[in-house]
Amino acid sequence: MCLKILQLLLNYLAHIFLSGNHPQIRVGNFIGDFVKGNRYELYPPKIREGILLHRRIDSFTDAHPVVRETTVFLRPQFGRYAAIVTDMYFDYFLAKNFRDYSNTSLTFFAYGFYCAALINYKYLPARVRGFIFHFITTNRLGKYATADGLYDSLRIMSVYKIPALNPKQIIDFLAENHDELEAKFRLFFPDLQRMVNDSR
Repeated sequence: MCLKILQLLLNYLAHIFLSGNHPQIRVGNFIGDFVKGNRYELYPPKIREGILLHRRIDSFTDAHPVVRETTVFLRPQFGRYAAIVTDMYFDYFLAKNFRDYSNTSLTFFAYGFYCAALINYKYLPARVRGFIFHFITTNRLGKYATADGLYDSLRIMSVYKIPALNPKQIIDFLAENHDELEAKFRLFFPDLQRMVNDSR
């Protein structure tokens, strides 16, 4: 099964958070992986801005030395899924430490985004419409803040028949290497924030 499906369902929080306060930029960043090529031109200006920001975030993240180092660290355990597990761990650390990076709570932030997604529902690609209500009603963004929530998100992947990733293995590895992984996140994330702020 395609790795991209797993990445799409687990790697949202940082993208939305880095979008700033404009609801349509957040929505554009949220749907960025579902809008290919120049199809972003079909969207309203602020959603276009979010889609293009999503692409810049992905390019910067993939090239960052700390992210690459973390992926190498994970590869013996997770093989070709190491980069996706890295993304998932980093979203967990952002959620867990959300107040270190934001002046609002994760709950307030998450429900603000859910409202924005519903208000802009007509702009969501069909594949996003297919899961957005489940995403909201299960409070996926809020779930990122705990290991149990991550486990639940991974368990949902069974719907997509991706058996190669073992949720228990991922959570156990996180517990065993928690401080080292969190230190890597804290090295990386300020660089990503600076890149986004400088590009505005």
